[in-house]
Amino acid sequence: MEKRILKFLTKPLAAVAFCLYFTTITAQESSFWDHVRYGGSLGIAFGSGYTDVTLAPGAIYQFNQYVAAGIGLQGTYVNQKDYFSTFMYGASSVVLLNPIPEMQFSVEVEQLRVNLDINEVPGLWDAQQRDFWNTGLFLGAGYCMENVTVGIRYNILFNKDDFVYSDAFMPFVRIYF
Repeated sequence: MEKRILKFLTKPLAAVAFCLYFTTITAQESSFWDHVRYGGSLGIAFGSGYTDVTLAPGAIYQFNQYVAAGIGLQGTYVNQKDYFSTFMYGASSVVLLNPIPEMQFSVEVEQLRVNLDINEVPGLWDAQQRDFWNTGLFLGAGYCMENVTVGIRYNILFNKDDFVYSDAFMPFVRIYF
């Protein structure tokens, strides 16, 4: 008699345990949007006849405490009075690695459309107008403080003749909330 009761109760108890197990797992799962962080960067520089304004919003998906990946947009206007003016716009994708909370490594691919107008400077260069695509591949390292990372990145595809960037090394500040 005890064997029959035990056999009878085993299946329902196993079913209840199974349901409770998956209910607990489901309660611990979070939605995709709980792992998305928004931010980007804003850059403004002014000088004697010089203007540089950049707006670069972005979003990343935080896979875990060590790895995140995301995409971004960028728009930049640069003008050096009497020399050149350029408007650049495009998109980028980034992978962020945090081996420890205070350190961040990054790999970023950037594709920009560049509209460049260069004024003639006698003895240096002729006037020209160029519209072209520029690809940047940046390797970076930075120090993290909560939602802010400050660091430097290096463009391994840097070409000084494109007038897109003045140097292969670029400091950065990333903010994601």
